[in-house]
Amino acid sequence: MLRWTVTFIILAVVAGIFGFGGVAAGAASIAKILFFIFIILFVLSLLRGKKVF
Repeated sequence: MLRWTVTFIILAVVAGIFGFGGVAAGAASIAKILFFIFIILFVLSLLRGKKVF
């Protein structure tokens, strides 16, 4: 899941460089959502001591 977050961040940066504001904003928001889901799953796996995902 962290790999998808990094992919969308890179897509947002590249789209922002080339001037595609809507695509950059969409990719950045998807990356932000995936990052928070990753953090929640990571904390849950630390608390449980098992692999959640």
